[in-house]
Amino acid sequence: MAFMVAERVNAWAALVSANERGYGDDIYEYTNDLYCRNWLHEAWLLLDEHFVQLRTPQVKALDDRYKAATIDDDGQALDQFHWLPDPNLRWWRHPRILTGDLGRSLRSAGAIGTAPDTV
Repeated sequence: MAFMVAERVNAWAALVSANERGYGDDIYEYTNDLYCRNWLHEAWLLLDEHFVQLRTPQVKALDDRYKAATIDDDGQALDQFHWLPDPNLRWWRHPRILTGDLGRSLRSAGAIGTAPDTV
């Protein structure tokens, strides 16, 4: 299980970094990528308390970076492309920097963000 947790934390870190510089894939890959954070959320309920205490600071730091790199629109833009699994999953947000296919899709759904050349 520890290997899988490390893998999902690494996937979350990669998605956070991608959001910080401008996510380069499409809306369907983006919503698929968000499931790595869903997995972590669900796994935290099953993991040993000591293990959770060791990993929580890293995940919290990634969550904070992700929040800074994204916009919360109550899931309205993403919901037009993918059913939101739970409104309490606070990481179902869209990138602040809207670029490429993802940016075009989200703008068509009414999302507001910045273009990569204005950041």
